[in-house]
Amino acid sequence: MANSDTPRGREYNRIRDAKPENIKKRVLRNKARRHAIAAGLVSKGDDRDVDHIRPLSAGGSGADSNTRVIDRHRNRGWRKGQSGYKAKKV
Repeated sequence: MANSDTPRGREYNRIRDAKPENIKKRVLRNKARRHAIAAGLVSKGDDRDVDHIRPLSAGGSGADSNTRVIDRHRNRGWRKGQSGYKAKKV
């Protein structure tokens, strides 16, 4: 991901976010969050994320059965090895 603090980074993010496949995924993520809020599973500012069990990028759906609520740091930190997850070696 480009650094959004630079003009080049902002332009990259604007173009990337306008792609139809990215718009569709963003809509599904927002819909999953709204469903979790309505069910009382999360609230604004509670440091919890609605995680897709099978990621949207891997063909996962936006269905409630494919989502779970987990800690924000656990959901976002795994890529950097900050949450205790171990990266799968391929």
